[in-house]
Formats: sequence, structure tokens, C-alpha cells
Amino acid sequence: MVADDISDVKIPDSRLAREVTRFIRDTESDLLFHHSVRVYFWGAIAGKRRRMSFDPELLYTASMFHDIGLTATYKNSQLRFEVDGANAARDFLRAQGISDGDIETVWNAVALHTTPGIPEFMRPEIALVQAGAGMDVAGRGYDQFTDDERDAVIAAFPREADFKHGIIDAFYEGMKHRPNSTFGTFNDDFLAAKDPAFQRVDMCSVILASPWAR
Repeated sequence: MVADDISDVKIPDSRLAREVTRFIRDTESDLLFHHSVRVYFWGAIAGKRRRMSFDPELLYTASMFHDIGLTATYKNSQLRFEVDGANAARDFLRAQGISDGDIETVWNAVALHTTPGIPEFMRPEIALVQAGAGMDVAGRGYDQFTDDERDAVIAAFPREADFKHGIIDAFYEGMKHRPNSTFGTFNDDFLAAKDPAFQRVDMCSVILASPWAR
């Protein structure tokens, strides 16, 4: 899979990137696969605009693995789906002989991509995965991209006709069997929207019910 340059950004032409593409293409639905590629482009375009120095291979790898934890492979996992994805990326990169430092960067980028307020202060690859995911799912930073940039990315990696509902469904399907993993994140919004019986954990109640006397 090759895309023409979009604002001087393209998928890295390397063995690692090709192996990543093959692995994710074989694992994810079309919706998640196209979403993951777009996350890379939004992140890389934003990074170049901000004159950030980042490793395109690491950014691409983290972007492609960031939602793999939502797939059926992890239907019995009780970990946060972000951690499943981070661990999958780690295992994949170790098999490719990638250095521990680079693996740590990718792990953090995947694990923290749903934790706004922290990634932007970390390495560029970590910050840009979170920024790219926010752009593609919630339109965060939408106006910072030109019409031509948005049109080019969508033309190369289409956004499904009902992507908004599709990605909500994907989140729900990936987490409905592990509701406790959503505590402390906005991921509980997906369960609350799709499951009338779901009950959020209230941290104030947790504190007041703790065994401490005062």
C-alpha cells in the first residue's frame, strides 16, 4: 500500500513499515485499518507543520497498532485495550529486532493515546499519535488542516459513510466484556451509550467507602 505525498508526508518505504501494514491489514476491519492510517497522516502532517522532529517509522507503527486491542483477538482480555495494543506492538517490534528505546516510545504512544493532557509533553511520536487519533475520531484540530489536506487523506484512505457510529460501535465491541478497564478514562462513555445497564464507577463513592476511618 503506497500513497502519494500528502503535504510532504507518505507512508515510510521500509521493510518494517511493510511488515506492520501486512500485520494490521490481516488483523483489523477496514474501518479500523483506514482509521489507523489516517491517524498516521494527521499526526505526521501536524508534526511537520509544528517543525517537530519525529521518526516516521515509529509514528507509523504506533498509529497502526493503536487500536488493535479492540479486535476479536482480545475478546477475553481484562486489560485496558490500549495496553493490549501497546503489548502487541512491543512483541511485534521485538521480533523485528528493534531497540528497547524505540519499543518503549511506541509502547507509550499506543498506551497513552486516549489520555489527553499527558502525551503532548512527551516524545513527538507519543504526542502525535494522540493528536492524530483525536483529529480522526473527534475532529480535534480539524481547522488546523487545510481543505486540500483533509480531502487528500480521505481520498487515499476513505472515511466510511457512517464512520462516527462505526467507530463508537468498534469501541463498544472491544470493551463491553471488560467494563472495569474503562474506569478513569472517557472509554466508559462508549459503554454508557450502548448498554443501559452499565454503571459508571464514581470515585467519590470509592473514597467514602474505603476502609479508612477518616
